[in-house]
This record gives sequence, C-alpha cells and structure tokens, in this order.
Amino acid sequence: MSDSILREAANFDLGIHPIAGHIGAEIRGVKLSANLPAEILGAIRRALLHRKVVIFRDQQHLDDAAHEGFARGFGDLVEHPTTPSRTGTSILELDASRGGGRADRWHTDVTFVAAYPAISILRAVVVPSHGGDTIWTNTAAAYAGLTPELRALADRLWAVHSNLYDYAAERPSASAADRKAYEDVFTSAVFETDHPLVHVHPETGQRSLILGNFVRRIRGHSQDQSELLLRLFQDHVTRLDYTFRWRWQAGDVVMWDNRATQHIAINDYGEEPRIVRRVTIAGVPPIAVDGQRSVTRKKASKPQTAEVT
Repeated sequence: MSDSILREAANFDLGIHPIAGHIGAEIRGVKLSANLPAEILGAIRRALLHRKVVIFRDQQHLDDAAHEGFARGFGDLVEHPTTPSRTGTSILELDASRGGGRADRWHTDVTFVAAYPAISILRAVVVPSHGGDTIWTNTAAAYAGLTPELRALADRLWAVHSNLYDYAAERPSASAADRKAYEDVFTSAVFETDHPLVHVHPETGQRSLILGNFVRRIRGHSQDQSELLLRLFQDHVTRLDYTFRWRWQAGDVVMWDNRATQHIAINDYGEEPRIVRRVTIAGVPPIAVDGQRSVTRKKASKPQTAEVT
C-alpha cells in the first residue's frame, strides 16, 4: 500500500491531527469502546498504518473489559510470554512501584519471540506529576533514510534477539524489586529468536528495521563487529528526526504499530506512581526481503541453565 493511499484513507471522518513530521497523530472526537462501528475501526487502523502511533485523550471511562473489547476490533489478543496478565484478563500491567514497570530502553515489544505483537494499545491509569513521558520512533522512515549502500547491507543481515541479558550491567541503578522482577518473572522462560534486520510490513509493504534492546548480536559476525553494526543502525533509528514524545495524562490511550516502531519510557519520575496497562494484538513472524521468516530457535524454562551464545 503506497503512502499516498494510506494518507488519503487515514483522513476518513475522524479528527486526525499529526504530531510530528514522520510519526504520531492524535485522534479526537472518538469515545473508545468494544462496540465501535467497523467503519470507525477501519479508519483508525488506516491512520495507525500511516502515522505508526495514534493517541486518544480523555478515555477515563475505559475499564479493563472495554480496553480488551476495543482491542479485539483489530485482531486476536495475545498475552506476554513470560509476565502474567491481570487476573481474568489478557492485560499486562506495568507498575513502576512493583518492579519491572520501567521500560527505559529503546525496544520493540517482545521481539525475543518470532511472532511478536503486531499492535500494542496502552492505557494510562496513574501518571506521575512530572516526567514519565514515552518516546516513539518510526523504524520504516529510519530505513528509508539510510543511504542506498546501508540499506543494501541491512537487507542482508539477521540478528539474534533474547530476553536474557546482563541486567545488572545495563541497569546498574535498578531497584531490588526491578532486579527480582527480571530474574523471577521476565526470564521465567528464556527465548532466542532470529529476525532479519529488515522486514517487509505485512499490511503496508514498507521495509522497516527490527532492532532494539532485545538484540544480542548480528548473526555470523564477531561480538565486536556486531556491536559496531548495531550501534550504527540503532543510533540511526533513534535520530530525533524520526521520533515524537508524549506527555501522559490519566485516561490517555496510545496505540502503536509494533512492526514499524520502537519506543522508550523516560525513567525520570523518581518514586512517584506510574501505572499503565497494555493489550497486544497477535502478530506473525516477520518476512525478510528475500522471503525467509523469523524463527524462535531456543526456549528454556530455567534461565540459570539456559545457554545463550
């Protein structure tokens, strides 16, 4: 689907207001629910595919059931592979006060599995008085912004993603609760998955980079070479040109195309409460430019015995 078709379709009847040049739009005048007409859901989806992230203010009426009901309009719900959902739901609650709620590294959700979520829908329940913003970047625009030579290189590379990494080294100031949540919950099962560095989006046909904090190395390269290549491409993805930053208010709902974005939650709010709840829509394993699909090639139930090379 071309950018011009996406742009025309995204305008429909909704109040769509772009936020930054490459990414983000606020949709006004829509009260989210489990019973929105198909025409409205279709327009939201088209806006999402074009702008990558769409935001709905003032959705305080949403409870967990309505949040899930709205999400089902976009596909099957999928739970996090290691972190338990809220009882009786498929909702992942991120509570900074209870460990594991500070997603303060650039990432695409759950890329340590092959069929990682297609869409994420996050609802702000409690927000700090200041700080706690989230930044998203458009990984399709970032790919398009590479030189032809770097695009050709990226098209050929594959990366190994895993949820097992040196947590203490990457987060030396993490709290005891955060470390415990990582060790006991987030890595209760350990995954290792091969993804192409570049995949073809299944709905738009755009090429987009798959990178972020779950990448461990570039397949077929030494650790030193991997680090240089990853720094090159990841630094490009997170250039300010491709990003926008959102200041949360309680009742905000933000929806993003997880296949064409990365995001980071700014960890600058100290011990103030920050509670958000996320529903994710099932995705499919990415397809590389040569037609190969991503594959999870290792899973272990006990991280202390897992061998991740």
